[in-house]
Amino acid sequence: MNELTYAVIGTGAIGGYYGAKLAHAGHNVHFLLHSDYEHVRQHGLKVSSCDGDFELQNVQAYADTHAMPQADVVLVGLKSTNQHLLRSLLPPLLKDDTVVVLIQNGIGLEADVQSWFPHLRLAAGLAFICSAKTAPGHVRHQCYGSINIGNYSCPDKERINAILADFIDSGIDAHEVEYAEARWKKAVWNMPFNGMTVALHTQTDRLLSCPSTRQLIYEQMMEVIHAANALGIEGLDESFAQKMMEMTDVMVPYSPSMRLDFDFRRPMEIDYIYTRPIDEARRVGAEMPRLQMLERELRFLENSGQRD
Repeated sequence: MNELTYAVIGTGAIGGYYGAKLAHAGHNVHFLLHSDYEHVRQHGLKVSSCDGDFELQNVQAYADTHAMPQADVVLVGLKSTNQHLLRSLLPPLLKDDTVVVLIQNGIGLEADVQSWFPHLRLAAGLAFICSAKTAPGHVRHQCYGSINIGNYSCPDKERINAILADFIDSGIDAHEVEYAEARWKKAVWNMPFNGMTVALHTQTDRLLSCPSTRQLIYEQMMEVIHAANALGIEGLDESFAQKMMEMTDVMVPYSPSMRLDFDFRRPMEIDYIYTRPIDEARRVGAEMPRLQMLERELRFLENSGQRD
């Protein structure tokens, strides 16, 4: 099989990390950058990682997708608050068989993009990683780093297998999973921890070290699991909530992406992480009262400028 050409849209904590890992392993990767385009073009990309630091020199960096080659695979690491930009960013990169992998948080992402591009081959990328972009051209990877790929609308099984093989070749733990189950499994962690670290101005470890908030996090996780079950999604039960709690117990103290967005006065990803899953659950008669309250608190903080 011919070598795949990759394009990364959103070279931040997630797209920057996975794209850099692929490029470091020798794969053909092209990066779209915005604020740090000139820095990366001149100085390259740096990854400080718990698995070993590395730097990429002579990065194939671009400020406009019209200047980029068409890609076999597009990795989208944009925040979902910028999802609308894909309408103009994607077309220059697409061939008839391009697969677009949305490495983003939330529910309903693929459905929206598919409505804009009905014939597009889409997959979800579910990243389990603690990382942040801490300076221009600098990604700091703290722990974990695996990725699951859930096929949404790609008829070419071999292309999905080839993507997985490239990730594994690059030292990334990668697996194919069932799409809907994977999206909701990610929501089990994202919905409690993203919003709670913002609302209580804290990090993951402190939420779990306090008995009251530990119990609340668990109850929020169970709301997500019950909603997923009501939507007909199997493979989610109380044991998965326990697994997520235990996984977070051994993580480094962590500020999730929404907490960082709040701290740096960027829009928060409330729509896809909260509003969409709450609405989907309500459509089948499942309520998530604790998470609905958290969503409303986040809307208040977003709209009132309550930021340190």
